Amino acid sequence: MKIVILRRLTQLTILSLFVLGNFYGVKILLGDFSASTLFGVHLADPFAVIQLLLAGFSLGANAIFGAFIVAIFYALIAPRAFCGWVCPVNFLSELAFNLRAKFGSTNQKRVLNLSKNARYYLLAFSLIFSAIFGFAAFESVSQVGLLVRSIVFLQGSFFGIVLCILVFEIFIFSRGICSHICPLGAFYAIISKFSLIRISHNFQNCTKCNKCKVVCPENQVLDMIAKRNDFVRNSECISCGRCIDVCDDDALNFNIIRRKQ
Repeated sequence: MKIVILRRLTQLTILSLFVLGNFYGVKILLGDFSASTLFGVHLADPFAVIQLLLAGFSLGANAIFGAFIVAIFYALIAPRAFCGWVCPVNFLSELAFNLRAKFGSTNQKRVLNLSKNARYYLLAFSLIFSAIFGFAAFESVSQVGLLVRSIVFLQGSFFGIVLCILVFEIFIFSRGICSHICPLGAFYAIISKFSLIRISHNFQNCTKCNKCKVVCPENQVLDMIAKRNDFVRNSECISCGRCIDVCDDDALNFNIIRRKQ
């Protein structure tokens, strides 16, 4: 099975379980990405919890412990696994990129031109603003939160949110949200520095076709392609596996990283 199909099934399953839990009594997964329970275990978005704590909110032990569980899980499993395997904005971003490729050009001039470091600045601003103004700054306007809540609580705003994201990604800034703007992605990149599952490159199998770099949303992480045997060590990789899917030479695969090389 192609990795992209597995990712889509994962995203769809998680969202479906939320809908079933919130509306139809299937008590496996309840709530949304900000705060939820999985088989009765409390979970929480660690970035949202940090913002709330900085804003001066008093949070219960369940919320803090739930955030700790989520943070440890995503820190250890694979770089930015939330972005590539869970977040529905990723699906819309890839859909927009594919539409541009089919009907226009993926190299179309951008209306905006931001550095990939912009998301880290927005991460810092979110935390500073939360502390100064007493509210969860990014959580209040998060495109991820707005989209997920519109899906799992069956809100009519879903169509408007989807349209806004697609228009932005197609006409203003291709791959702009996930690769340049989203501070949540920056947060998961930071905590993924020591994640265990990485994409590995077999230099001997590589034919230097560069298909992997064309499809990769963070192609700066593929610096080892056609150069050496190595793992993707840059935690800005979203572990989407698109490079693996397009590689016909079996030069790229998921593996457990070996730190001592």
